[in-house]
Amino acid sequence: MREPLIQFSDFSFRYASQKYPTLKHINLSIYPGEKILILGPSGSGKSTLANCINGLIPFSIDGQLEGSIKIAGGETRSSSIFHLSQQVGTVLQDSDAQFISPRVDEDIAFALENEMMPYATMEQEVTKVAGIVGMSDFLDRQPFDLSGGQKQRVSLAGVLNDQVQILLFDEPLASLDPKTGVLAMALIHRMNQEEHKTVIIIEHRLEDVLSVDIDRVILLKQGEIIADVSPDELLGSGLLKENGIREPLYLTALKFAGIDVSKQKHLSSLKQMDLKDKQAGIKAWLKNMPKRQKRNEHQEIVSLEDVSYSYDQREFALDKVSLSLQKGEKVCLIGKNGAGKSTLAKILTGIVRPLRGKYLLLGEDGGQFTIKQIGQKVGYVMQNPNQMLIKDKVKAEVALGLEFNNIPSEELEQRCEEVLTLCGLWPMRNWPLGSLSYGQRKRVTIASILALKPSLIILDEPTAGQDYRSYTEIMTFLEKLNQQLDVTILFITHDMHLAIEYTDRAIVLADGKLLADAPVYEVLANNEVIEKANLKQTSLYHLAQKLKLDPQDFIERFIGAEREERGHV
Repeated sequence: MREPLIQFSDFSFRYASQKYPTLKHINLSIYPGEKILILGPSGSGKSTLANCINGLIPFSIDGQLEGSIKIAGGETRSSSIFHLSQQVGTVLQDSDAQFISPRVDEDIAFALENEMMPYATMEQEVTKVAGIVGMSDFLDRQPFDLSGGQKQRVSLAGVLNDQVQILLFDEPLASLDPKTGVLAMALIHRMNQEEHKTVIIIEHRLEDVLSVDIDRVILLKQGEIIADVSPDELLGSGLLKENGIREPLYLTALKFAGIDVSKQKHLSSLKQMDLKDKQAGIKAWLKNMPKRQKRNEHQEIVSLEDVSYSYDQREFALDKVSLSLQKGEKVCLIGKNGAGKSTLAKILTGIVRPLRGKYLLLGEDGGQFTIKQIGQKVGYVMQNPNQMLIKDKVKAEVALGLEFNNIPSEELEQRCEEVLTLCGLWPMRNWPLGSLSYGQRKRVTIASILALKPSLIILDEPTAGQDYRSYTEIMTFLEKLNQQLDVTILFITHDMHLAIEYTDRAIVLADGKLLADAPVYEVLANNEVIEKANLKQTSLYHLAQKLKLDPQDFIERFIGAEREERGHV
């Protein structure tokens, strides 16, 4: 009988700053060579469980432990974080917290330097893994100058060089563009199969993770394991919906069409599912579903005319980009990592000014406004919440912008309560920010911007690190805000589900250039644009192809059904 590589026995953990335990009576065995997915809503204890495996708990994070954790037969509390780091390699959700060296190549080489590898061999290994993760052209850059997705790739490259038994990935896809996410999962799968690594993945993007075979899924709820099953068993149960986790979109579409998916085989693989006898029923359902209605043109909020920008005066982060955003629109800005999306947001918020071209804000030259003046009209929620948080408590953080803009105290209290309630944070209003999960901190930053009631809201990866329930609550609120106040919303996102369900059109960038500006359906049907922008077709597209239906028509009607389900039609 095989011995577990990781063994939790009646294990509980409580943070020093909290009254009740975050993990409760965990019993879990993970065996050598397994590929495990850990799922659960934000705050369910996933990252805490990961920190118990890699040794951050108890050696760097204070708290009370009960029960036992063994790694490779040794009790972790009797070990050291150095010893555990030789067994467990970790890619953190927050890449900034993982960088050690001032250059990308040096950071990738860190583990090899510790092993005293000869320089020539080390240089070859760094070049090889940098090529694998698509960072060959950035080896001389500073990690902190990279985009969020590029940082994630550097972190992944660093852990690939680590000679460890266990690879632990905390939200590895959160900052990656769709195509790179697929490549990252394929790379993780290859490390598992060819290098015989034991892989543990914590990720909200279930459908993307299931692009490779997963042995088991561990589902957490309020610090307890409520399921330890195969992917097919989980997808056939009602546990995902009950626990606020997004199921693959193709399964949702099949359920809308009245198909009992619990009786289907190979639920985790659309390619292997047999749907031949279901085509007639799906086509009949499809005919009754409405298409989305097109918006009418409104007042122009912002406009860019041939805008270019360069950080180093050598390469253009934006190159002759022209676009406009109308009042009340919901637009997604998509493209591969490093395409110029974050730079465009910095232009719109006044953080940087165009090197060439014009920026018009409400018909006036944006160059005449200060950053504070632009900030009163354009709100920006950054990709990494840790770069926005200043205060020590949740409510104080949300109130900070209001205080800075001299909002009267009575109105300030009202706005704080309103947005904290709508973002699901009111019960946590007096919590220290350090005690929140990454996803919860993300919600705090969104709430702090929403409280200012800007005319244009830019959200950089608003769904990264969010479970589906929190994601739906925030997106529902933003959609309601858009409808009621006719506010313009620009989503910078890699989440194609968000783009399809919540936006009117897509602006696509690649290498600083504008590739497309069209309805989302047209963009996702254009394979040339998808290839250049590192996008990927959604499972709805592949389901339509499997059923020999028009993908664009199928997706439009699916969204009609999905919105009717949510009560938006």
